[in-house]
Amino acid sequence: MKNTFTTLFLGLAFHISLGQGKPEWAATFDQINKEVTKNSKAYQTLGDASKKIGHRLTGSENGKKAEQYAFDLLKSYGFDDVRFQPFTAESWSRGTLEVLIGEENNNMLPFKAVTLAHSPVSSQVEAEIVDMGNGVEADYLSNPGKAKDMIVLAFLGVLPGSPEGTKSLHRSEKTALAIKYGAKGIILINAAPGGILLTGTASVTGKLIPIPAVCIGREDGLELKQALEEHPEFASIKMTNTSGMITARNVIASIKGSKYPEEKVVVGGHLDSWDLATGAIDNGIGSFAVIDIARTIKKLKLQPERTLEFVLFMGEEEGLLGSKAYVEQAIADGSIDQVKYMLNYDMTNDPKGFSSSMEGSKALFSYIGSQVQKIDASFKNGFRFGVGLHSDHQPFMLQGIPTGGGSDGHLEQSVLNCYHADCDTFDLVDKAGMTNTVRYSSMLAFALADAPEIPVRRQTDAEVKEMLIRNNLEEPLRISGDWRWK
Repeated sequence: MKNTFTTLFLGLAFHISLGQGKPEWAATFDQINKEVTKNSKAYQTLGDASKKIGHRLTGSENGKKAEQYAFDLLKSYGFDDVRFQPFTAESWSRGTLEVLIGEENNNMLPFKAVTLAHSPVSSQVEAEIVDMGNGVEADYLSNPGKAKDMIVLAFLGVLPGSPEGTKSLHRSEKTALAIKYGAKGIILINAAPGGILLTGTASVTGKLIPIPAVCIGREDGLELKQALEEHPEFASIKMTNTSGMITARNVIASIKGSKYPEEKVVVGGHLDSWDLATGAIDNGIGSFAVIDIARTIKKLKLQPERTLEFVLFMGEEEGLLGSKAYVEQAIADGSIDQVKYMLNYDMTNDPKGFSSSMEGSKALFSYIGSQVQKIDASFKNGFRFGVGLHSDHQPFMLQGIPTGGGSDGHLEQSVLNCYHADCDTFDLVDKAGMTNTVRYSSMLAFALADAPEIPVRRQTDAEVKEMLIRNNLEEPLRISGDWRWK
C-alpha cells in the first residue's frame, strides 16, 4: 500500500513539475516535425485555392466554392465525419461608388475611395465634411452637435501626434459613433501608406448601416485634413450595393478523444475573406494552416485524450458571424460545456511562442514550448497573456472559455499594409513561416488536448465581466451591442 501511494505521489509531482505535461510528447513532437517538414500541404493548397477560387467572400459564389474546397480537402485527408454547419446571415457585396470632394458643392472632383461593407444598398448624400480626428467618443463629447448632418472624416487607427495612451476603435465602432452623433456619412482614412484602400465591415452587428461609409488613402486623407483647417470642404457620396439573407457554412472535422471524448479543444480560423483580392494573408495563412494541422494529426494517427475539433469559420469579416453561430448552437444544444479551450489562427505566421487569455495556462504552454524548442531552437518559447476582440475567439471568450494560439509571429510591414486591401494576394505568403505555423501549432493543439489536466477552467459570467472591464473592453462591446451586463 505504501509503495502504491508513493508511486502515485511521485507520478503526480512529476506531472506538476512538467506543467501538467507528458514526457512522451517529445517523441510525438518529433513525428509531427518530420511529417510537416516533409509533407506539409498548407502553402500548396492555399496557392491552389487562390488560383482556382480567388476571394472567399461570405455569401458569394466564391464563398460557396471555398466552403466546398475545405470540405473536400478534409475528406481527402481521411476525415469521414466532415460536416457543414449552416447559418443564415445578411450578405453584402459592393456595387457602384462615386465620391466627389471640393470646396463648393457644384465644383467637386472625383476622389479615389472604396465602399466599406454593410453600407446601404443605395445612398446619395451631400454635406459638409467635419474632421473628427481619431473618431473615438472623446472626439465627439467635446462638441456633441459637431457631426450632426455632416460627413465625418476620421482616421483608422491613431493619428500621428495623438496624446500618449490614446485608444483606438474598430472601423465599425467608429462608424457606430458617427451614426450615434447624427452624421450623414463617414470617410475613414487608411493608416497604411502608398494610397492603399482598405475595405472591411462598417457594421457592428453584421447588418446594414443607415449611412454610407467609405475608405480613402492615407496621403489623400491627410491632405484633406490639412485643407479643412483652411476652408470648408464638401463631399458627395453616391453608391449602390447588394444585400440579402443567405446561408453560409462553417466546415467542421474532428478527431475523437481517447479518454475524454466529450471534452473538446476547438482549433479554428476563418476561411472567408474580403473581395478586393484573394485574402491570402487574411486569412488564408491561418485557415489553410488549420486544415494542415488537421491533416498532420490525422495522418500520424494521433489520438489525444480529448477530442480535437477543427473549424473553418465563414462570416468572420462581416462580424464574426460563423463563430457566433457556432457558439449560439453550442449553447442551445448544451455542448458549450464540452469546449475546454479554443485556439484561433487569424493571420498567424511563424509564431515564436504561445498565447492565452488566461495566465494559468503559462506552465503547460511553457512546457509544451520547451519541447518544441528542443526540436527547433528558433522557437523562443515566449508566453503572451492577454485578451482582445474582433476575431473568432471573441464569442468563445465572452462565454468564459479559455482561448489562445500562436504569438510573437512576424509579417513584414509591406504585407501588413495590404490588410483588407486589393494587394492581399498569394505572392505575399511566406512558405517557411506558414510551415512553422503548422509545425508548432500541431504540437500545441495535440498536447493541449492530450494534457493530463487543462490547468484553467471556464470563467463564470462575473469573472468574464471583470476581465473585460480590466482590459478596457467594455466600451467597444457596448458600442457593438455585445455587452450583456448591467
